[in-house]
Amino acid sequence: MDRATALTELFLESLSAEDQDLPNLRQAITEVAADVITVEKNDADWAAARVLRRLVEPDRVISFSVTWTDDAGDVQVNRGWRVQASNAIGPYKGGLRFHPDVTLDDLRFLAFEQCFKNALTGLPLGGGKGGADFDPRGKSDAEVMRFCQAFMRQLAPHIGPDRDVPAGDINVGAREIGYMFGAWSAASGTYAGAMTGKGLSYGGSEVRTEATGYGLIYFVQAMLARAGRDLSEQRIAISGKGNVAIHAARKALAERGKVVTLSDTSGTLYDPDGLDPAAIDWVAAQKAAGGDLSDPPATLRATFEADAQPWSFEADIALPCATQNEIDEDAAKALVDNGVTVLAEGANMPTTAGALKVLRKAGVLYAPGKAANAGGVAVSGLEMSQMSHRRFMSAEEVDQALRTLMSDIHDRVAAEGQGGGSVDYARGANLAGYRRLARAITAQGVL
Repeated sequence: MDRATALTELFLESLSAEDQDLPNLRQAITEVAADVITVEKNDADWAAARVLRRLVEPDRVISFSVTWTDDAGDVQVNRGWRVQASNAIGPYKGGLRFHPDVTLDDLRFLAFEQCFKNALTGLPLGGGKGGADFDPRGKSDAEVMRFCQAFMRQLAPHIGPDRDVPAGDINVGAREIGYMFGAWSAASGTYAGAMTGKGLSYGGSEVRTEATGYGLIYFVQAMLARAGRDLSEQRIAISGKGNVAIHAARKALAERGKVVTLSDTSGTLYDPDGLDPAAIDWVAAQKAAGGDLSDPPATLRATFEADAQPWSFEADIALPCATQNEIDEDAAKALVDNGVTVLAEGANMPTTAGALKVLRKAGVLYAPGKAANAGGVAVSGLEMSQMSHRRFMSAEEVDQALRTLMSDIHDRVAAEGQGGGSVDYARGANLAGYRRLARAITAQGVL
């Protein structure tokens, strides 16, 4: 057993029993610790400050009930959370997700990852995450509004433009952000940037909706350029049909890539010659309407493959954009067998530890979500700046700033991860994020 592995195991054993029982959090901690633990132990100040242990333990976890009435007048009760992980480099920043299956485990691991992701942007943003076990699907607009207002009544005392700035995430889009921001503004009696992802009519930023998907493609382009390749005619397998998947697909087409798949839980929409804009628009419409992909119109060239994963088809690049742990060892083997040489994560932690071993053994270039999908939070940071200065950028200005930010993130990660003629992007992302956090944490002392 090498030193890093031994130290990582000791570190994991030191975690509380509660943390030991959170599998997603443990997975995220293990992946980071394996890369940074020896760096911490080799720096006397960082080791004495116990930087990694302080990052694992969030500053606070806010848990609350959300009581609201449905359209029938019946009282409903949900559970809400906000995990404020670290504000060492800026106000807490991270999304809110509404889903019946959301758990504190999900939010703890996402908040931990968010600290590293936000550090990589170079912007003054701390890490946080939150949400509720509320399902907006099937609810009326009035019910969603009442829930969002009730949720914000509980959350409002804990957020603000210089304190904690939530954004959207799964099932939290422009509608939900609007209702929550309105409730916060009314409760606080102020108008300030306490949330991002706002509409353009009340302080939002251009390109915020597209940012994560666009940024993912910009990061992949930087990876390819370093390897002497470009995106033109590359076959790209994308999983998911949500915001990240759709905008990654659209940007890939604009950059002359060939998107061969989009998917949902029912199966995969596939076109070996590349999905055209009409097919992508149809998938987006199905998502908005709450439908699946099982019955594409005859006017589309694409075919639907029931129960198939995107990794079952020949591709050069894989972009998992659906959910965590969607690529297991079998999926990784299929991906390799079908010719994939680059994988970049659009979702958060969609690749299991076993799958990573398969990818590394096969020499697949792998970019973790904390680097590759940082475009959303990067433009959120730009939105915060625009709101503060009351000067708003054009779509072209934001898009160019996003491209530059993603290129800079790539270069930071590549510089940390290079060795032996290749780049370990996962290690590079963990190290670059950790070093920035460690410097800030130690500089501010023990609080």
